[in-house]
Amino acid sequence: MSEGTFKKIGESAEPMYGPRAILVCGFTPSEQKTMVKLLDAIQLKDVPVIFATDADTEICLCDLLTLPNQTGENTDCNIERAVILSGITERELQQILTDYKDTGLTRPLWATLTPFSENWSLSTLLEELKNERIAMEKRNR
Repeated sequence: MSEGTFKKIGESAEPMYGPRAILVCGFTPSEQKTMVKLLDAIQLKDVPVIFATDADTEICLCDLLTLPNQTGENTDCNIERAVILSGITERELQQILTDYKDTGLTRPLWATLTPFSENWSLSTLLEELKNERIAMEKRNR
């Protein structure tokens, strides 16, 4: 399934691929609130945040990322912890990654939407991200 490649994050102010949205997976309702506060603090209030539920795993990313803001909020979710970013700038991505470290939340899998992945189901993307993390950890040993 791996078609994508890793690319260093730059400082561009140009939006990356996809609709402007953030899909948050596997966070408890309390952690969801922390994530919303983080995004508000870095002035991303205009970016819809969608919280995946257990029922969303076979839905296409392109459909999930166009759901209304805060869909799925306050719902416990047992899927893999991940954050999928779409349509944000590299600068915003850098800020999210930097500030996330200070939240005390467990490290999620991170991804940005690509033309290759937009038609994948959420479960397909999460499996690919898990495999990439395992490969990176083996490489770094």
